[in-house]
Amino acid sequence: MPLPPGQVRLPDWDGLKLRVRNLIGSHRVMIFSKSYCPFCTKVKDLFQSLGVEFGSLELDLVDDGPSIQEALLQLTGQRTVPNVFVNGTHVGGCDQTYQDYHNGKLQKLLGDGKGEDIQTYDYDLIVIGGGSGGLACSKEAATLGKKVMVLDYVVPTPLGTSWGLGGTCVNVGCIPKKLMHQAALLGQALQDSMKFGWEYEEQVKHNWETMVEAIQNYIGSLNWGYRVALREKSVTYVNSYAEFVEPHKIKATNRKGQVTYHTAQTFVLATGERPRYLGVSGDKEYCITSDDVFSLPYCPGKTLIVGASYVALECAGFLAGLGLDVTVMVRSILLRGFDQEMAERVGAHMETHGVKFIRKFVPIEIIRLEEGMPGRLKVRAKSTEGSGTKSARGSEIIEGEYNTVLIAVGRDACTRTIGLDTIGVKINEKNGKVPVNDVEQTNVPYVYAVGDILDGKLELTPVAIQAGRLLARRLFGGNSTKCDYVNVPTTVFTPLEYGSCGLPEERAIEQLGNENIEVYHTLFWPLEWTVPNRDNNTCYGKIIINKHDNNRVIGFHVLGPNAGEITQGFGAAIKCGLTKELLDETIGIHPTCAEVFTTMGITKSSGQDITGKGC
Repeated sequence: MPLPPGQVRLPDWDGLKLRVRNLIGSHRVMIFSKSYCPFCTKVKDLFQSLGVEFGSLELDLVDDGPSIQEALLQLTGQRTVPNVFVNGTHVGGCDQTYQDYHNGKLQKLLGDGKGEDIQTYDYDLIVIGGGSGGLACSKEAATLGKKVMVLDYVVPTPLGTSWGLGGTCVNVGCIPKKLMHQAALLGQALQDSMKFGWEYEEQVKHNWETMVEAIQNYIGSLNWGYRVALREKSVTYVNSYAEFVEPHKIKATNRKGQVTYHTAQTFVLATGERPRYLGVSGDKEYCITSDDVFSLPYCPGKTLIVGASYVALECAGFLAGLGLDVTVMVRSILLRGFDQEMAERVGAHMETHGVKFIRKFVPIEIIRLEEGMPGRLKVRAKSTEGSGTKSARGSEIIEGEYNTVLIAVGRDACTRTIGLDTIGVKINEKNGKVPVNDVEQTNVPYVYAVGDILDGKLELTPVAIQAGRLLARRLFGGNSTKCDYVNVPTTVFTPLEYGSCGLPEERAIEQLGNENIEVYHTLFWPLEWTVPNRDNNTCYGKIIINKHDNNRVIGFHVLGPNAGEITQGFGAAIKCGLTKELLDETIGIHPTCAEVFTTMGITKSSGQDITGKGC
């Protein structure tokens, strides 16, 4: 019967509530949803991953959807979607559903409603990978009372190099790299010391074997320390290769080929990366990578380093600093992704200190001329400037002989052979990296990832540690803090160290426009270098500011000794919103290198001379 003009038919609230109750009562899991809502999709994905059937009503696709939402508000106090019910019990929205899943409450509800779990797993959490991120996540989860397993297995390099618990950083990355860098700096310090009055008669030479033994002994102590730390927190550590065989289940294969199977409610991928090879004849048979160099039992001799990454330049730097003949073969630019002015200054300094560069060439064949430790190799390389064109060196094909060839052309994520396709985890097919959301969750709800394998994130040890620790707290501790991947400070440990935080100059211009930024810069001469009279006006610092955001510092770059120590402090300041005015108001510590950032007054746009004039 039509209503009189001006009157509106009121919903039948009792009828709507009865309909809602019937839907809840007739489904083990009932989700009131909207078809376009990403949080609704996320909740449905969770139940699908658990193999649990559910009913759903898409409120945007039914005529009385708004009225049903009001009825749900009256029944539960919640109007938003998704609105989840399990065995007649109101669970709530997306965040609450996931929280109940991680603390086990959801599994109990999915059982018979009387406390029986839908499924029991061997572990609350299995972490695949024993590097910095995986260890941080596993230890934090164990501290929060969870049953945790870590699987870590190092596939030997083509030369047979392997290592212990701790991942790349401890074994074949940051730690040995910094120690060999220090060995090279000590060589320079010995030369400087004579100008400061030190006299010595014995001929100074470097012993490679002594250095490697000392570094490997220290690394061994760290490997043992990690194992002890896991044991103290009751984390199960297994030295086996992990591979998913079905949802929530992995196969673990040890060095002897023995297989065991393990299940977990949640998994964290922390498998890291390994060096990429060239894909040319002789590369895996005769070349080494950074996975091999730090434990190499013999001095590498005359060395060709292929690549222009920070790994390539750091290795070139310390090998040259130890007195070796070093050449770097560069395909295109130095330190891709870093500020290019700083990168070129790094390269120029290395060149003036004996490192040779072959620009715009790539190897096409490595031939062994003579076996030995190190032996002798021939490298054939071609120009990258196009077929039939003469390179700057006058030839399209060049050849050279070296004792060792070290390949440092990038790294590949260790994700393609761990069964991710079996459980439907998506990876970036170009680089093997894993796309995740802002809480490090993959497209499969019970699988997360941290560290170098994250697509589009920074490949830095402290980032992996922070992300792993915070992930465990979110999963098991009720915390909501996310890892902040912005303004992360870092340092390249080349002979003249390069520290940075924030945007490279090129990216600042790209994002904000050249007219909206200002660059302050200066050259400087460390006091320690004045008496030996070396490298005047080589060290360099610059800051990039956003003129339309209170002159806030958006890029910090320093090239000089102890750049890492300098950058760490300024990184904290940038995190706090550092401005040029605050820098100018800061009193510097004299005489230090870092003080130049408190006295910068010359802009690039002014074109003024930045040559140092004294203290």
